[in-house]
Amino acid sequence: MTQVALTIAGSDSGGGAGIQADLRTFAFHRVHGTSVITCVTAQNTVEVTQVTAMENSIVGAQIATVVKDIKIDAVKTGMLFNQAIIEEVAAKIAQYNLSNLVVDPVMVTRAGVKIIDDHAIASLTKLLFPQALIVTPNRYEAQILSGIEINSLEDMKQACKLIHQNLQAKVVLIKGGSMSGKLQGIDVWYDGDNWEILTAEVVNTKNTHGTGCTLSAAIAANLALGKDLFTAVKLGKNYLTSALKYALNIGQGNGPVGHFFPILPQYSP
Repeated sequence: MTQVALTIAGSDSGGGAGIQADLRTFAFHRVHGTSVITCVTAQNTVEVTQVTAMENSIVGAQIATVVKDIKIDAVKTGMLFNQAIIEEVAAKIAQYNLSNLVVDPVMVTRAGVKIIDDHAIASLTKLLFPQALIVTPNRYEAQILSGIEINSLEDMKQACKLIHQNLQAKVVLIKGGSMSGKLQGIDVWYDGDNWEILTAEVVNTKNTHGTGCTLSAAIAANLALGKDLFTAVKLGKNYLTSALKYALNIGQGNGPVGHFFPILPQYSP
């Protein structure tokens, strides 16, 4: 049987993040990817020049039409863009009882730039977080969600606990890609009972576009394949590290990670 994952996210015209990154990640894992586009961006490796949101009705129709015909084994959400879309997505996920939901909040960029407003954040945390199997905020998103500044490992752990307790998030994974020094690349997992500190080789590259999308998509793909959540997270993190090692040096800015690294000429297992 072919496993199927669904991504609900924005389109990146530069091909590095969003829907494009998610579908490539699913394909790498031999999982069929279905997609719901929430917004269309005009962007490249340097800048985003325009973003247009889909009407929430077409977002809902995409979900309804896909799930009416195809069994979905896992779902990930990425850029949902505004309150109306978030409300539509949350309602449809509940209506169709979609499980194995990975929520990448996509509230703040890895550089710390806020990209959705407070009303959208409130709807995201109230309506979508409680339905998620796991939420995967970056450092800056975790600061907003927890209400504390994050500068240390203990801060990361405390933020995980606050997000879990206050926002009904079953499992929280705070990503440390924006941390400095020895904490760079360290992620913190908290499920209400257990802490896990996940480490990975730090890859020195400027070509990191799409890392958050890629990790959450890889987690969803592994869930679709029947892996337990913690194993899915570890495998997802390993996949991202390899993709960073073979990141693509394209464009004049930050290129994307190498989702299809096994077929690149320079790849050596």
